[in-house]
Amino acid sequence: MLVRCKLLVVLWSAAIGIHAQESPAPQPFVLGTTEHLHSTALGEDRLLNIALPQGYHPDSAARYPVVYLLDGSADEDFIHIAGLYQFAAFPWLAWQPPSIVVGIANVDRKRDLTFPTSIAADKEKFPTTGGSAAFMDFLAQEVIPFVEAHYRTTPERTLIGQSLGGLFATEVLFKRPALFGTYYIVSPSLWWDGESLLAQPAAFLADPGSAPAQVYIAVGKEGRVMERDAKRLAALVRKSPRIRVGFNFLKEYDHANILHRAMLDGVRWRGEKQ
Repeated sequence: MLVRCKLLVVLWSAAIGIHAQESPAPQPFVLGTTEHLHSTALGEDRLLNIALPQGYHPDSAARYPVVYLLDGSADEDFIHIAGLYQFAAFPWLAWQPPSIVVGIANVDRKRDLTFPTSIAADKEKFPTTGGSAAFMDFLAQEVIPFVEAHYRTTPERTLIGQSLGGLFATEVLFKRPALFGTYYIVSPSLWWDGESLLAQPAAFLADPGSAPAQVYIAVGKEGRVMERDAKRLAALVRKSPRIRVGFNFLKEYDHANILHRAMLDGVRWRGEKQ
């Protein structure tokens, strides 16, 4: 079952010096659309927040690349990343083409964004973890086809993930790299399961034709393990001659505040190839 509604940000204002009865009534400011779809892969209803580029019209011939954002709830990263992509598409910058931003809202992020762990303490602390395979199916078999069936898209797709989202984005990169042409991986939690993901074979090395066009990795001052693992990931991805790799160590930022700055630098880096 599909239900559509508007995602609203209401701006209340009053004109100084004008009588209240002469002021126009406040109007809602529409930021985007909320889509509800039932996931067979996950066995539950899920929510997508979707921001459309300025000038988008379903009857237009224009088509747009799609940015898929993990942690995409309205109270997570959706609003500021949607705004960043609007900013990056301004014609005087042109770091990114006008894009559709799809925020995948969370239900249980520790379940969806992690693969099974052998670490007993993590199993006990986070008992629902280990569902990334099903979430990957949800993304590949349900979310992407839904968006491409209902919106005017090009084949160009981007994935953004931070923290556990960065862990999941790395897992997608290793196992199904061709799903996306661009990966933004910020502060990835590669410490998960004793850093086992970094020891797994990467599909883009075994099958060079599956390699994405670019991978951008960023990490802040986040401790020795996370900083080391992000550098290891960048070195591993650089083994593919087909992938343009960006790496950014933002020493003035930490795990709590890095994402917006990392993505600002990342979309600018992405634009340098145009």
